[in-house]
Amino acid sequence: MTALVIAEHDHQSIKAATLSTVTAAAQCGGEVHVLVAGHQAEAAATAAACIAGVSKVIHADGPSLAHGLAEQVANQVLALAVGYSHIVFPATPSGKNIAPRVAALLDVGQCSDITRVVDATTFERPIYAGNAIATVQSRDARQVLTVRTTAFDVAASQGGSAPIERVAAVPLSGLCTWITSAIAANTRPELSAAKTIVSGGRALGSAEQFHAVMTPLADKLGAAIGASRAAVDAGYAANDLQVGQTGKIVAPQLYVACGISGAIQHLAGMKDSKVIVAINKDVEAPIFSVADYGLVEDLFTAVPAWVQAS
Repeated sequence: MTALVIAEHDHQSIKAATLSTVTAAAQCGGEVHVLVAGHQAEAAATAAACIAGVSKVIHADGPSLAHGLAEQVANQVLALAVGYSHIVFPATPSGKNIAPRVAALLDVGQCSDITRVVDATTFERPIYAGNAIATVQSRDARQVLTVRTTAFDVAASQGGSAPIERVAAVPLSGLCTWITSAIAANTRPELSAAKTIVSGGRALGSAEQFHAVMTPLADKLGAAIGASRAAVDAGYAANDLQVGQTGKIVAPQLYVACGISGAIQHLAGMKDSKVIVAINKDVEAPIFSVADYGLVEDLFTAVPAWVQAS
């Protein structure tokens, strides 16, 4: 058995989600190969070859893969699928976009968001917003998986010396065309990879108060800023800051929840954090059930006091 991991990269370096996916793929048994599909992505392929546990890197390089369009990457994976028992993606927006296309083209089922590998065909995955864990078994000859990266240890980015095999990039499919992209400037750590996250909820009351309270705390802690769905829906924070079942799944070393009640869908996105600190004036708030440290206090008093004392 051999697993093919689809790497996420920026054409220069490998993203952390790939390292956790390598760990999951290795637990399926057999060798682990990594596909780096991009354009002028030699540096990313070289970085992938250094990951511990990787036995081969396949580097598909061409203009058709320059923008990581799901249709193109799916066709590239399909061209390489013969001989692989497992095709494994990180459960990120990109992975969730490509994996179903690959599964459909291969006419197999997909097992999504796995959190544990029981054996080569049996996996655990959360259901009901993480309140239950389902054990699923696939009878397909080839497994297509997406991996909840917060559930697996990060593979060492150094220590490997895998050979790099270069293959031709698939031609443009004509199904879609890249027009333009806009990348928001952000000096803070990426939310899904941050070691410290401070999140605000609806109790902050407005976008102005959200930023007035949360930004100084994030600056003090060197943290990324997150938000509950209620805060995002109310317009206090941008959509890409949402933490939860319908947002981003995170597991930082420290998660600070300010004015977040702790709805099930939010807890599903952050309850695996190593240390959880909750600040809420409602002593009955569900967030306290998962918090390691809880402070029953008005956040407009507690957070500025914390910033000042830091």
